[in-house]
Amino acid sequence: MSDVTAKSAAPLDEVMLAMDVVDTLRHRQDLATRELAGVTREQQLIEKLRDIYHQQGIEVPDHILKEGVAALAESRFVYDPPKPSFGASMARIYVGRKRWGKPVAALVLALIVGAIGYFGVYRPYEAGQARQAQQELAVGLPAQMDSLYQTIYEETKVQQAVVQAEALRTRGKAFAAEGNRVGAEKAVTDLTALRDRLRLQYTLRVVNRSDVRSGFWTFPEINTEATNYYIVVEAIGDGGNPLTLPILNEETGTTENVNMWGLRVPETVYNAVAADKQDDGIIQGNEVGRKADGFLDVEYSMPVLGGAVTRW
Repeated sequence: MSDVTAKSAAPLDEVMLAMDVVDTLRHRQDLATRELAGVTREQQLIEKLRDIYHQQGIEVPDHILKEGVAALAESRFVYDPPKPSFGASMARIYVGRKRWGKPVAALVLALIVGAIGYFGVYRPYEAGQARQAQQELAVGLPAQMDSLYQTIYEETKVQQAVVQAEALRTRGKAFAAEGNRVGAEKAVTDLTALRDRLRLQYTLRVVNRSDVRSGFWTFPEINTEATNYYIVVEAIGDGGNPLTLPILNEETGTTENVNMWGLRVPETVYNAVAADKQDDGIIQGNEVGRKADGFLDVEYSMPVLGGAVTRW
């Protein structure tokens, strides 16, 4: 071994021995405190340390023992934890990065993906939907109203339908200009219903089946001295099938979609229908009226009073 190597290794050995001496004194803290705090000289403590190491079969030079005693007094080789500070807190967080690093990285990644999805996809989509809805309200719905009005104007055979369609279109466009989408859509719905009503074609007949009453009478609640007479009717389309129509119930004031309803008629008509059925069980004169294409209402072939009920 060269002289350079020996000289560099010797200080390290001495430091290690001095650290061991301090460690021994720390484990024998009662001895060190008593000796250093009392009147006993440093040499007496060194002698005791020499005896301790001698009993372990270790020979420690006196200068090493002196170095260890001095180091203990100076608190060398003693770790003093850093005082609380921002820097110390950051250091502890950094040292523990293996423990918290992956969860935090996953959270950050999730936040980034969420932000990209929200600001890069959802918000543009939402803005596009809002623009599309505004465009439909400003242009699309009024265009539908104009188209429906034009169809009604061309197909109707009665001026009443044109008047109703014009009123619905005007009101609907006013709602659209105000930004009232519900009102504008309802105008489109009402115009569509008016168009479909014009196009309907059916024959209104008295129901003539064994399991269904062909007529009935009631006492109106507002005047129990009077009697209302009804014949049960149904609308038969061109294909021979009964149609379901919206009928206003005069007793409740509500409109219901039904395929049979009671049509209020004079007592004479009620009695005539009843006699026709009692004759042979078949109502020969069962046609009440016809609804033709282009008209709003039924053209009745017998006297009626106009009211109707949907439940009896």
